[in-house]
Amino acid sequence: MDSSKQLSVRQFFEEEAGELRLTLLSDPMELGREIPQKNLHRPGLALAGYLELFTHDRIQVLGNTEISYLRSLSADQCRLAFERVFGLEIPCLVITNSNEPVPPMMELAAAAGVPVFQSELSTTELYHLLSDYLDDFFAPTETRHASLVDVYGTGLLLTGKSGIGKSEVALDLVERGHRLVADDVVIVTRKADRILMGQGNDLLQHMMEIRGLGILDVRQIYGIHAVRMQKRVEMIVELCLWEERGSIDRTGLDQETATILGLELPLIRLPIFPGKNITVICETLALNHHLKVYGYDSSQELNRRLLKTMEDRRRLRSYLRRDPE
Repeated sequence: MDSSKQLSVRQFFEEEAGELRLTLLSDPMELGREIPQKNLHRPGLALAGYLELFTHDRIQVLGNTEISYLRSLSADQCRLAFERVFGLEIPCLVITNSNEPVPPMMELAAAAGVPVFQSELSTTELYHLLSDYLDDFFAPTETRHASLVDVYGTGLLLTGKSGIGKSEVALDLVERGHRLVADDVVIVTRKADRILMGQGNDLLQHMMEIRGLGILDVRQIYGIHAVRMQKRVEMIVELCLWEERGSIDRTGLDQETATILGLELPLIRLPIFPGKNITVICETLALNHHLKVYGYDSSQELNRRLLKTMEDRRRLRSYLRRDPE
């Protein structure tokens, strides 16, 4: 979770009121509280008096079970239950299934400055939708100077120093029917723990700068089928100059990796020089990645054949040494 991100109750309500079918029951002036984390909580035990492990810094959700329990209490017991919960700094309270607030909930919420919402959705539906929203908002992000292209369904992140030709390779891939996600600035977001999603920023969207031509709008030139809003990042292709290439793996057995937001991705270093068709190589990398996903690794297959050939020759030499005829 990105601790630098700040989400206010007001922003949450303005962005998700329609999706979550929220109605504000309290004073709009109380929407200034912060939501510090993405998790949700149902305060059933807290209402019953057990506050030992009450995670009060989360959005609190009251469903049919909690409302039914509160209605079973006497007026004094109900007041005491809400005093316990509102005595701690909770961001806001959401009542699901169109349930009405139980007296004296609204009175004590107003006194504590806690916003209260009502939703038409069931508790399960609200949990799913609200969790998705909070997961997206608090997901860790990183900005990369790169180009991201969807090549045969594989997200290739083209990296390399400025001016090396990342945008030109991306444009050539678009010309060959692939889809541009972002150029120059790629915002990478870590989602679902093991997935990295890349997209462009709102200003540039599907614009790209080609030296000598200027700014191009890929969507307007090539059509809507040539772009997409986001794509999973699955491989990093680093373009480098031939004289600066260092050690280049020629067999693919020693797969390099690079880390983005704590996740390792395959890293391919491509030395470039005049006449080398980087675009076709990128297409081949994408197809080869699909083969690996399906369990076939050509480098490992060649290595297996070499080892088998060596073993066969060893057995043959051993047999011939023992055959005097």
